Amino acid sequence: MKNKYTPEIRFSRFCGNWEQWKLGDVSAFINGRAYKQHELLNSGKYKVLRVGNFYTNDSWYYSNLELDEKYYAEKGDLLYTWSASFGPHIWYGDKVIYHYHIWKVDLSDKLDKQFFVQLLEYDKAKITSDKNGSTMVHITKKGMEEKRVLLPLVDEQTKIGNLFKQLDNTIALYQRELTTLKQTKQGFLQKMFPKKGESVPEVRFPGFTGDWELRRLGNHAEILTGGTPKTQIREYWEPREIPWMSSGEVNKKRLSSTDNMISTQGFENSSARWVEENSVLIALAGQGKTRGTVAINEIPLTTNQSIAAIVPKDELHYEFIFQNLENRYEELRLISSGDGNRGGLNKQLISDVEIISPSVEEQIKIGEFFKQLDGLIALHQRELDALKETKKAFLQKMFA
Repeated sequence: MKNKYTPEIRFSRFCGNWEQWKLGDVSAFINGRAYKQHELLNSGKYKVLRVGNFYTNDSWYYSNLELDEKYYAEKGDLLYTWSASFGPHIWYGDKVIYHYHIWKVDLSDKLDKQFFVQLLEYDKAKITSDKNGSTMVHITKKGMEEKRVLLPLVDEQTKIGNLFKQLDNTIALYQRELTTLKQTKQGFLQKMFPKKGESVPEVRFPGFTGDWELRRLGNHAEILTGGTPKTQIREYWEPREIPWMSSGEVNKKRLSSTDNMISTQGFENSSARWVEENSVLIALAGQGKTRGTVAINEIPLTTNQSIAAIVPKDELHYEFIFQNLENRYEELRLISSGDGNRGGLNKQLISDVEIISPSVEEQIKIGEFFKQLDGLIALHQRELDALKETKKAFLQKMFA
């Protein structure tokens, strides 16, 4: 029978309560070395491992200092980042000096390493949940050492650790495949659209020849902006009759539904306008990275005023426009009016955007090719997300 000292799911041959321990009694959290800036070199004998190197930073500092062995991390060591981003990592690289914002974790014989990594991941998830999703959490060495956890015997830990290691390996495989697919798409985009200053692409479908033409969007598409009914008037939002899209929904990429609906009365008493299906939608403003993001609507809908709908005429195909503009995300953000994150696109700026394009028949071939690639990428992303949710569920059920 399950109680607070046993997990909900357990391997069949194990029984009995898990035992409570302080982390400091079964492990040691060892501080890394604090470096002064002049001690960090551009080359040297040892790499200096910093928190960013685990996440997004591929640049390294080096050191020639010979230190006590406790300040080095070697392949297989368990490390824990505790500043800015936090959590456990097993180090798989060469010998490095780890920075002050990282702990090396030495384990007693009461702990299996793979199990302990997952226990720390489980603990991290609980901390993050308690902080409403923020990873900017203040974690102290003393706080970690005083933390109480429930542990089974090492044999059971090993079984649990191996299960999660297999899950992590599968997740890593799917992540690599997803990354490869995205890189493949990026490679095709570079080769199947003309480079700057050129009028033909490097790679082309058989049967198509001739130069591509430069077309101004405003001359070959209708550019529409929408509006928002007054939120304080309930009758403008109920009954829910007409799909209404907010700028954040461009991140869905292909919309077959919207999060919100407005009433016919709300539509008639606002600047909202119908946008026919298979238009290209671009966020004019929005928090973070939303501005400049593009999407396609697979249903007729209305939008708020922070979205421009590009409704192509005969010379341009919607899927081709979508792929073209999605590949020019940074360029679109640069032409935004205003400074930094406060900048915004507008109807005129979108109208002035130029697209180099071939015949509509070739546009359709190119658009469909990239749409299929997008479908494959989306499928892999769903499978990866499902694996992560599976792991999350097992963590909740296999730890007491």
